[in-house]
Amino acid sequence: MKRIAVLLAPGFEEAEAIVTLDILRRMKLDVETLACAESRAVESYHAVPMVADHTLRERFDVTYDAVVLPGGPEGSRNLAANESVLAFVRRHDEAGKLICPICSAAARVLGANGLLKGRRYVCSGDLWRDIDDGVYVDAPVVEEGNLLSGKGLGHIFDFALTLAARLLEDEAPVREHAEHIYYSW
Repeated sequence: MKRIAVLLAPGFEEAEAIVTLDILRRMKLDVETLACAESRAVESYHAVPMVADHTLRERFDVTYDAVVLPGGPEGSRNLAANESVLAFVRRHDEAGKLICPICSAAARVLGANGLLKGRRYVCSGDLWRDIDDGVYVDAPVVEEGNLLSGKGLGHIFDFALTLAARLLEDEAPVREHAEHIYYSW
C-alpha cells in the first residue's frame, strides 16, 4: 500500500490539508499527518487546532511514496524555515518519491530552496515571479516527473484526486469516487 505524509507546519491552510487527507483516506491510501513542530498539536492559518498523527521528528527516517506540503502564508513560510522539513523533502525527492506542494508551498518551500530543479510547477498568486528555479505554468494542477503541484484552495479537489490517481496508478476508482461526492473531475 502506498504511504503518504502530509506535513503540517504552524499556520498551514487547513482546507488544503483536510480535503487532501479526506480524498486519500477514502481511496484507502495510508496517510499520516506529521506536525512540523515540537508537539503533535498544530494550529492552522485560521486558528483551527489539529492534532497530527506524529511529529516529523518521530517519523523522519520513514520513507513515504508521497510528501504533501499544504500552503498557507504562514504555513509555507514555516515549512521553508524548517531545516528538518527541507532535508525530509530533499531525501524523498532524490529517491524519486512524489513531492506535492500546494498553493504557496511550491514557491516558498521548493523554489526558494532550489528544489524545483527546472521542473514545471504551479503556485498561488504571483509568488512565481520571485522564483528562478522552475518553470511556472498557470494551471489547476501541474505534473512533471515526481513533482505534482496544486495552484491552491480553489483547485484542491483536482489536486487531491489527481494525486490519488497517480498513487493508485488507476483513474477508474478515483473517477467513481469523484462522482460519488458529486465532483466533476
